[in-house]
Amino acid sequence: MSDITKLIRTIPNYPKDGIMFRDITTLLKDPKGFQTTINMLVEKYKNTDIDYIAGIEARGFILGAALAYALNKGFIPVRKKGKLPGKTITQSYDLEYGSDTIEIHEDSFASGSKILLIDDLIATGGTAIGAITLIEKAGGTIVETAFVVDLPELGGAKKIQNLGHKVFCLCSFEGH
Repeated sequence: MSDITKLIRTIPNYPKDGIMFRDITTLLKDPKGFQTTINMLVEKYKNTDIDYIAGIEARGFILGAALAYALNKGFIPVRKKGKLPGKTITQSYDLEYGSDTIEIHEDSFASGSKILLIDDLIATGGTAIGAITLIEKAGGTIVETAFVVDLPELGGAKKIQNLGHKVFCLCSFEGH
């Protein structure tokens, strides 16, 4: 089974009218679908020089932790502000309707570490670009960004590529 799109649920008009929300929780609950997703990512990155996998809260934690385990790499949680104990580095970023702040621990990785950033979906790119900026501010090098789903019409992947970073997606859906 390599067509994981069949296991991703579309919820119309969520979180607002006109939006077609792509929900990967239905993919995650399917044992074979989840396993296939992680195996596809492992196959893609097994020979890539990576020190850590960084996952964006919350579904990026699920994917990133499973991938880090399979590749025998460390995992770095990229969290919303105020969720991590200890000293953190923060980064604010713009969203479609406002702004938000994410953070990582100050001691998440050594300067120069090679990091794969992962999340479930790339839409407008705001959160992913915030995470890229945060990791680079902390001294990390983004090897690539990876997502299960791309929504190409929203342009997030293109924005990341325009910043000079590679983007890999397992599947894409037209519309948003």
